[in-house]
Amino acid sequence: MALSSETESRIYRSLRAVSGVTAHLVSLGFTIFVAILARPGSSLFSWHPFLMALAHPPAACSTLQCVSGGGCREQGSPREAKVRVHWALQLLALLCALLGLAVITYNKHLNGKAHFGTWHGLTGLLTVLYAGLQCLGGAALLYPRLLRNWTLAKLKVYHATSGLVGYLLGCATLLLAMCSLWFFTTAVPGLACSLCALCPVLTSLVIMNQVSADRWRFPSREPP
Repeated sequence: MALSSETESRIYRSLRAVSGVTAHLVSLGFTIFVAILARPGSSLFSWHPFLMALAHPPAACSTLQCVSGGGCREQGSPREAKVRVHWALQLLALLCALLGLAVITYNKHLNGKAHFGTWHGLTGLLTVLYAGLQCLGGAALLYPRLLRNWTLAKLKVYHATSGLVGYLLGCATLLLAMCSLWFFTTAVPGLACSLCALCPVLTSLVIMNQVSADRWRFPSREPP
């Protein structure tokens, strides 16, 4: 028996809501796991994995989902409120990432080690720089009149797409971090490592679905 379009739509929305909540729980669990491993405060380096884990999975996942229909806790609230939450989370993620980058740079300086000598270091630097540019690009959505040759709808599409690229780049950095000597000597081998690797993969799939299927809703300030 074929389902009605209304029933299919309700099932689809429910599945999307469940996947969004699951992504949040998985990313939160990953951050807690890294915090336990790193024991922030035990050394200068310990702040680097903690701050980066705090910046990427929960804050970035919430940021990208906040303006989509499926995962935002502010669902049903005015669009202006959603944008404020989006900006707050984005700035929080960027601040944590910048602090994490500063910690590892200073730690390498103290130990006389080369900076950005690994793929993890290079992709991490690229991710932080990209996140900063993404924040600046988001300002164009608040003041579209500054770019008269671009429509607001086109800016939304580009901002959403570039945000997804940045998130995937961050996930690649996380996966490379799991190949580092610190992770293998600190983390519980076997199942724990596999579960950690699933975190960026799972959240990436959810975010890709959110971005591709939802309409991004920013305050409409269309030029006359």
